[in-house]
Amino acid sequence: MSIKIDRVKEYETILEIYEKEGLDTSLFGDRIATIIISGDRIIGLNNIPGVEIRGEEIEDGVRAYVEIADGTELHFPIHLCTGFLKNEGYQRVIFDITVGRNSKVKFTSHCIFPYAKNFTHEAIARIKVGERSSVFYEDEHIHGEGVRMVGKTEVEVGKNGRYTGKFSLTKHRARELKLEMSARLGNNAVAELVSKVKAVKDDSVEMKEAIYLEGAHSRGNLKSTVIAFDNSRVNVINEAYGFGDYSKGHVECHEIVKGNADVQTVPLLRVKNDRAELTHEASIGRINEAQLVQLMAKGLTEDEAAEFIIKGLLRE
Repeated sequence: MSIKIDRVKEYETILEIYEKEGLDTSLFGDRIATIIISGDRIIGLNNIPGVEIRGEEIEDGVRAYVEIADGTELHFPIHLCTGFLKNEGYQRVIFDITVGRNSKVKFTSHCIFPYAKNFTHEAIARIKVGERSSVFYEDEHIHGEGVRMVGKTEVEVGKNGRYTGKFSLTKHRARELKLEMSARLGNNAVAELVSKVKAVKDDSVEMKEAIYLEGAHSRGNLKSTVIAFDNSRVNVINEAYGFGDYSKGHVECHEIVKGNADVQTVPLLRVKNDRAELTHEASIGRINEAQLVQLMAKGLTEDEAAEFIIKGLLRE
């Protein structure tokens, strides 16, 4: 691992936050391909055979290029760590990721903003998955009280490729979240986009997921789960487009409302091929009454039972 000498303190602070949050600190080891970003600086970088990460410092942030060679299969995840350790400011991070053919890789991305009070984070990820390759991308966020996040992920999945993308913001405040995720699928390609968010107090959440089934026999699944408390506001849009012959897509959206939260979900299914098939499943409402009663009969209070159910919904 190559760490910039003048940034060792920041590196150690980020590592301490990982330990405090129960995150995997082994991701900082030399056997892991990784880039560590703090503010607008690259403070750590490590490459391994089959993975090349190149980064450049841009105004207010960092742009990184990640290239996976053909036939690469990794037993450990590629680690993308983005941190901001000040109270206020603006950060822009761009990831351009290209995965070659016949590869199998996992990305673990962490965004660490623990002290933020007035901070805007803009993240753009463009991911190309080569033919017959499999990519799993997991994105987890650690936020302070004052984060405004604008995230956009665009994925292209080649013939016979597979992509799974998971976004999670459940342990800390969303405050203001605008999230877009989309995937375009080639022939026989498969993609799943999963998002889990908990909104509290006066948080504002806007999420949009879209899947374009362009290839023949392509398959896609969109799944979003949002727990909305207090006076939070949530708007979720799920879009599926059936273009390819015998393509299949499914949209699943579940929201739980508690308190005075305002939640809206909008499904959009569009078919331009009579051999395509799209389905939709949605639910929005309070916590299941029967489950509450069942748990309370075992000795839990109503609040404890509700928290148990919510954790179950947000758990993998």
